[in-house]
Amino acid sequence: MPITRLLTDSNFTPEQRQVLELAFNCVLRKLNLVDRNDPICEMVGRKVIEIGATGVTNAAAISEIAFRQLVPKGSDDLPVV
Repeated sequence: MPITRLLTDSNFTPEQRQVLELAFNCVLRKLNLVDRNDPICEMVGRKVIEIGATGVTNAAAISEIAFRQLVPKGSDDLPVV
């Protein structure tokens, strides 16, 4: 599931959409998610959009915040998905 589907009716500018797409792909790589049809990818996309809507404009910062919010604290291993 590319994040573009979730951004269809949003008010983000094309530049903001590009930043969110970069952040989304970065988080998926960190989580080792390859199958874009996995429902977890939609959850990641919604989290990235949520963070982007708060005014964070840097793809690396958005992806780091999203990753920290999606992976439990104290977890040494990535979640098995």
